[in-house]
Amino acid sequence: MSRILFINSVCNGSTGTICKNLYKAAVEAGHECCIAYGRGETPEGFNTIKIGNRLDIYLHVLKARLFDASGFGSKYATKKFINRIEEYKPDIIHLHNIHGYYVNIEILFKYLKEHPEIKKIWTLHDCWAFTGHCAYYTYAKCNKWQTGCQGHCLNKNEYPQTIFSRSNKNYLRKKKLFNDIENMILVTPSKWLKGEVEKSHLNDYQITVINNGVDTNIFKYTESNIKERYNINEKKVILGVASVWDKRKGLDTFVELSKRLNSNYQIVLIGLNNKQIRYLPTNIIGINRTEDVQELVKWYSAAEVYLNTSIEETFGMTIAESISCKTPIIVFNKTALPEIAKNNGVIIDKIKIKNIIKSLNIEKQSFILDNSKFTLNNFVSNYFILYKMIEEIKR
Repeated sequence: MSRILFINSVCNGSTGTICKNLYKAAVEAGHECCIAYGRGETPEGFNTIKIGNRLDIYLHVLKARLFDASGFGSKYATKKFINRIEEYKPDIIHLHNIHGYYVNIEILFKYLKEHPEIKKIWTLHDCWAFTGHCAYYTYAKCNKWQTGCQGHCLNKNEYPQTIFSRSNKNYLRKKKLFNDIENMILVTPSKWLKGEVEKSHLNDYQITVINNGVDTNIFKYTESNIKERYNINEKKVILGVASVWDKRKGLDTFVELSKRLNSNYQIVLIGLNNKQIRYLPTNIIGINRTEDVQELVKWYSAAEVYLNTSIEETFGMTIAESISCKTPIIVFNKTALPEIAKNNGVIIDKIKIKNIIKSLNIEKQSFILDNSKFTLNNFVSNYFILYKMIEEIKR
């Protein structure tokens, strides 16, 4: 059996849940596990290592904001973390999001290069590893990452936001740091992201696609009175969910749609902040981000359709969750979205409000939704195959 160390920015949220699901399954299979993370609360019942503290994060954020140095702060915290790795002596290090202002990538990857005996898996949840700055670039229509991120950065005001761009310098530093790591396999949650990685400076690594998994014991059709609580019992709910409603998630599209809908429909958006809710049209119900998963399941189940207005997703976990709750989806034909939504709803080629309205004619009961690719069991099984394979490398 192996000793597995997971490294991720958080222990909650979508990527944190992915780590915890893998941890639980691995422990049940007899492996010893630990999650190292940078931000948020320590989850109960898990063996964890907290990397740094709030001051370390604040200083890292400041450095990133001023000097476009996301990933290059937290030196002292990372050196202490390396000591903890030495004490833990993992057989496998499973990297997830290493950006997020909590770890120094120069120190961490120097250690990984110096320890070829440790097996490494790096699950890429976005594009940050192979760009000079951003985690996503489709919305900005930028392909500079394919030629070194030279010139003006179109995304410097997006996460990780900065005043002075050093995207070309960062690109070259990342390229040098992230390559030539022995015994490392990359994982992407979609074929689309794999295709992007294959066009990047990381293309010499073996790349495996493993779709993210949904716990179907939780995300399943559930009857409730949630529509009655909001006095919309007679209306067809168009649901949108996001952890952060930034530009790429398409909040403006929902606002425009609300102007064109008749009274038979009700838009409900979950995950908004208070300011966004204050500025919503009166015919949109806005709800703050909820940690109550059952509340989310009730909304997925009650909705007539789940509308994802994003044009930039490496997977689309909310899509898989909606499908598991037996609600069909509408997505745009962009990035990984059609791959995840295939046969489970409507895929819109041209991003126009009239095309969304036309697609609302979905009859929920007529859909036989298939989430078999996105079950937690399938997800865990695929990773266990990968763990077994990587254990055999150069044994």
